[in-house]
Amino acid sequence: MLSGKRIILGVTGGIAAYKAAYLLRDFQKAGAEIRVTMTPSATRFIGSETFAALSRNEVAVEVFNDENPGKDWTKHIHWGEWADLFVIAPCTANTLSKIVHGNADNMLTSTLLAARCPVLICPTMDGEMYESPSVSRNLKLAEESGYYILEPDSGYLASGLDDKGRLPEPQAILEMAEKIIEENRKKGPLSGKKVVVSAGPTREFLDPVRFISNPSTGKMGIAMADAATALGGDVVLLKGPVNTKETERLHVESFTSADELFSLAKKHADADVIIMSAAVSDFKPAEKTDQKVKKQNAPDTIPLKRNPDILQWLGENRKNNQILIGFAMETENLEKNAREKLKKKKIDWICANSLSDEKSGFGSDFNTIHLIGHDHQETLSGEKKVVARQILRAIFGE
Repeated sequence: MLSGKRIILGVTGGIAAYKAAYLLRDFQKAGAEIRVTMTPSATRFIGSETFAALSRNEVAVEVFNDENPGKDWTKHIHWGEWADLFVIAPCTANTLSKIVHGNADNMLTSTLLAARCPVLICPTMDGEMYESPSVSRNLKLAEESGYYILEPDSGYLASGLDDKGRLPEPQAILEMAEKIIEENRKKGPLSGKKVVVSAGPTREFLDPVRFISNPSTGKMGIAMADAATALGGDVVLLKGPVNTKETERLHVESFTSADELFSLAKKHADADVIIMSAAVSDFKPAEKTDQKVKKQNAPDTIPLKRNPDILQWLGENRKNNQILIGFAMETENLEKNAREKLKKKKIDWICANSLSDEKSGFGSDFNTIHLIGHDHQETLSGEKKVVARQILRAIFGE
């Protein structure tokens, strides 16, 4: 259940902060990708370098970067879009109070306010603090606000007392995280819907060792498949010849050529949502030889013929209430060409991007998408994983 999930681990300033390092490793062992944000007080109990090394990601502590003013101060917004789940473990009484009253004076609380995902709070403090009227009231407010609460364990505390207030064992937190993710997946706008996503390039072979293709890595398509899964969809990923790894929960069917992808598209043409983000070659060799063509025998020209227009076929043969989403990579006249494609292919949405955009295009982890519908247009930019979520939320809602 946690394989491929993106989790923000929030660590606050309690003695149990050191246990969050073990929790992080257990999340990783379960297949999750982890980013850590800490309160400044938490760094007094365990260094941010520990979490940076374990998570293989930078650790967010301060909203502002004093060494480079203006840089990354919107990180909390992008992280809030990125995550499938936000886990705060341990959560002190101080941070709990800030959460329920909307205080955002550090990176952790700012990111929490920006989060679009469910939040699991693991309150951890001394027994008398946990039982105090103010903490009890704040826990009630947190639940009423829609946050998930995992009650602390009882046992030996840092104060020397034996009472309720210990951080639960990592396995208990993981089990709660799995339950929350599954519960929210079933509530998503794509719950109960079959979603088909194509990703990667096609290869059109001239002979056994040479082919026509393009530089697509499939990153955007796989991000779309992950985003559709997070919104509750039953996703089938049609994956071309790429090395980019998909999450284990996705059902994957592979293709190499445009003809093979066309066959798979026909097979799954009954899907409720089809997202064609694969980079399909427009042409293929008119003939393919069974043996490698020697250089001295090779012609100076290669006769080509057109590949089938898969997206147009889907548009012309669509079923009732089906949503079709296409992608368009352009080098000029982006909006004009995208709108023409939207109309010609008889689809609902087009995600257009340009090779000339900075941090965009083949191989990049970032993208700038111009999302165009018949009565809608907006520009979305950032990590492909985040942009994929934004695209589907713009189309289907939360």
